[in-house]
Amino acid sequence: MPPTFAPTQLNIRRPVPADIDIAQEAITKSILQVAEESGILPDELVFYGPYKAKVKLGILERLKDAPDGKYIDVTAITPTPLGEGKTTTTVGLSQALGAHLGKRVFTCLRQPSQGPTFGIKGGAAGGGYSQVIPMEDFNLHLTGDIHAITAANNLLAAAIEARVFHETEQDDVKLFNALCPADRQGKRTFSPSMRRRLDKLGIQKADPNDLTPEERARFARLDINPDSITWKRVMDTNDRFLREIEVGLGPDEKGHTRRTGFDIAVASEVMAILALTTGLEDMRERLGRMVIGTNRSGEAVTAEDLGVAGAMMVLLKDAIQPNLMQTLEGTPVFVHAGPFANIAHGQSSIIADRIALKLSDYVVTESGFGADIGMEKFFDIKCRTSGLVPHVVVLVATVRALKMHGGGPKVVAGKPLALEYTDENLELLRKGLPNLERHILNARKYGVNVVVAINSFSTDTPAEVEVIRSAALKMGAMDAVVSTHWMDGGEGAMALAEAVIKAAEQPNHFEFLYPLELSIKEKIEKICREIYGAGGVDYSPEAEQKIALYNKLGFDKLPLCMAKTHLSFTHDPAIKGAPSGFRIPISDVRASVGAGFLYPLVGEMRTMPGLPTRPVFYDVDLDLKTGKVVGLF
Repeated sequence: MPPTFAPTQLNIRRPVPADIDIAQEAITKSILQVAEESGILPDELVFYGPYKAKVKLGILERLKDAPDGKYIDVTAITPTPLGEGKTTTTVGLSQALGAHLGKRVFTCLRQPSQGPTFGIKGGAAGGGYSQVIPMEDFNLHLTGDIHAITAANNLLAAAIEARVFHETEQDDVKLFNALCPADRQGKRTFSPSMRRRLDKLGIQKADPNDLTPEERARFARLDINPDSITWKRVMDTNDRFLREIEVGLGPDEKGHTRRTGFDIAVASEVMAILALTTGLEDMRERLGRMVIGTNRSGEAVTAEDLGVAGAMMVLLKDAIQPNLMQTLEGTPVFVHAGPFANIAHGQSSIIADRIALKLSDYVVTESGFGADIGMEKFFDIKCRTSGLVPHVVVLVATVRALKMHGGGPKVVAGKPLALEYTDENLELLRKGLPNLERHILNARKYGVNVVVAINSFSTDTPAEVEVIRSAALKMGAMDAVVSTHWMDGGEGAMALAEAVIKAAEQPNHFEFLYPLELSIKEKIEKICREIYGAGGVDYSPEAEQKIALYNKLGFDKLPLCMAKTHLSFTHDPAIKGAPSGFRIPISDVRASVGAGFLYPLVGEMRTMPGLPTRPVFYDVDLDLKTGKVVGLF
């Protein structure tokens, strides 16, 4: 049996200090103690200093017969640009369950991107007295997983360009000899990656010398159509000037220029694979299946065809292990994977969830952005892949967000809130309630019980809170509870935790929104009509062409990962509330075959954010006397 859990005491101050000050003042357990209290053995850890470690995948074999705990997803109503506190609520709920109610609990979160951390949003470790620590490590390099994603992604990009270049410069014989070189005795052998390509081509010959000239040509020449290449380079920094670039401008590459671009690293398909993989073998297969474009005959070309998937796997062999950390009150946290929530599926990893469920009574995770994006993808993509069944949805709502949906003034990050948000205004609040209602009804469509968490702010009045609480109960939520975890830590989320425990014991009847057998368009339209409230869907000529191509290539049975603004049920972030009958424009459809989904683009979507006029990195620095990071939030 693991040792008894010992909660870490908070030093709560008023007014609440800055997040980084709270984090740096905190009492921090050694990561070995966190692991031992959680039931993780010392030899199952790979230490990264005293306060964080990776957990080896072999733990799943040891725990294979252990029962799973309850699976809780924290999501939110359509947020303001400020965010409504999903991560803070997730951490506060976990602290309440573990440190105050004596439950075995694990929190599972994504690793934040450097883009938002240094851009406009800031860090993602939670806030106030409900945070993951060390906060600086969480928000910066952690254990290097995002760097590994970047390296693997860009190795594939380089392999694509090199293959197109060398195929143009060499005939079939020279190309085959270069790809399968002879040793000093003149013997040629196939590498493991090359054998996988031979299997794909149906060539059952172990000795390269036995291949006919035609088979050698088929093996060596991919004949990639440069105009079809969709794979981009990535970096984990907001840099709008890299959205579109031209490559091949050097004197040695004359005639090989091509327009391409950069995505932010967390939008890479490699990151989505890390989050959705179930193990080493599965990851290796997924990396090989990634489609980078087509050949001139219209057939898909994969990373396996390029012979690079094995090397990518080597770069990711450590990244696949989840990172163990802790909350301010000493409860355990897995931080693993960080796919963008509006472009990719926006969830932490299946591997982390599976380990956590074996170690605890409750696993509290979160899905990115509002429930129309994050929760829908959590259910229809992540749960479909993992086979795990959610027990409760915690829907975070705030007075300010509902007032915005009721027609309040525009909310702008970095600017003070208008008086409509800080003064009591019940009429404005009531007008915004349809947004809450639609999100509750959407969760109920999946057969999952809903608890509404009213994330408390100091300007909220008792009357405003009661309007939300009573409305949520009428809308079908099992409970609606005010939570003060930001200012009070886990103690402020005890009522929420008790509501979640009760809801998790009630029966639910989880089901997916759509079967995979539906056509691509039928799946798109089902999500748009039933989750967003749209009246119909319009497809651009490019989207129509892609849908036809994916039908031809056999990708039509994949689930969908809708790339859409998180600030509205519609494609237009300026449209608030819960509109209905609008049209959803699909500008393009892209394939992440290795990750296992197609992603339709709703309107204009950016896969490389830009920096604002005043990025938050202005405030970040290192105190050279103490060695402490300052300015993160």
